[in-house]
Amino acid sequence: MSKLLITTQTKENYAAHDWDGEGVCPEYWKFKGGSDYIVLDVDVNAASEVYESVKSQCESNDEYYVEYVIDWEIVADNYLTDFERDQLEFEGKIRFPAKQLAA
Repeated sequence: MSKLLITTQTKENYAAHDWDGEGVCPEYWKFKGGSDYIVLDVDVNAASEVYESVKSQCESNDEYYVEYVIDWEIVADNYLTDFERDQLEFEGKIRFPAKQLAA
């Protein structure tokens, strides 16, 4: 068994904050980073099916905010994201682990 790592990108529509909800929402999108999501105990032979079953748990799309998948891959059970490794290096522990999704 392995982990499924899903990486997302987020954008925020700054123009929507002043929108009154009438007519077409104005657009001024800014990239805001993204997130890493993990699914534990994934059979590598069923990775595509698992990805498709959890994809909607990490995507969002409305006038104010968008989050979408930019990559996914199978990683080892002991894999740590860059953010998790940085926390271990600088703080000695992982206080903010990658978000776990239920398959």
